[in-house]
Amino acid sequence: MDVFLEYLADQGDRLFALTLEHATIVLISVTLATILGVTIGVLTYRTGAPRRMALRITGIFLTIPSFALFGLLVPVLGLGTTPAITALVMYGLLPIVRNTVVGLRSVDPAVVESAQGMGMGRYRRLFRIELPLAWPVIITGVRVAAVITVGIAAIAAVVNGPGLGKDIFRALARFGSPVSVPQVLSAILGIIIIAILIDLTFVLVSRLTTSKGIRA
Repeated sequence: MDVFLEYLADQGDRLFALTLEHATIVLISVTLATILGVTIGVLTYRTGAPRRMALRITGIFLTIPSFALFGLLVPVLGLGTTPAITALVMYGLLPIVRNTVVGLRSVDPAVVESAQGMGMGRYRRLFRIELPLAWPVIITGVRVAAVITVGIAAIAAVVNGPGLGKDIFRALARFGSPVSVPQVLSAILGIIIIAILIDLTFVLVSRLTTSKGIRA
């Protein structure tokens, strides 16, 4: 424990910088995945074949081993942040697309028909009625995607991506040295803290952005 605490004190500034890098790449990836995933969900939730295809394709993304996916992206996108973000967006899509579809399809048809009877057009119903009612389910999907992405982002170091994964791979490369264990433990601790903070943030955002009438 003393060695670990000494390592944290000595490497605090560098670890903080890596933690910020890790959090930044996660937030960028989740933002892009949310925009893309909600759009796909909105475009496909009404029709069976496109909906099933979207869910199958995004489901396949999530089953690809992270090392393999990063390796496949390197010849196309090179090393660094770009392949890292691309892979993380792909991994984050399934829960967002699935929850968008589920949320929109769970809206009471009677409510939609009432809005239609009041003269609301399709897009107005979508943005004024359906999406607000589906929002609690959608943001739960985003929350799940964010937590998943935090862990997978550590693997991005294999393609020279930013974040705490760098320290994990460095520690594994010199396993047995006096600092290898404190180095990997500090990186894991940072990832856990990021995951907890992001999860709590989404709980707060969900509460603040969900209408009081439909809160669980």
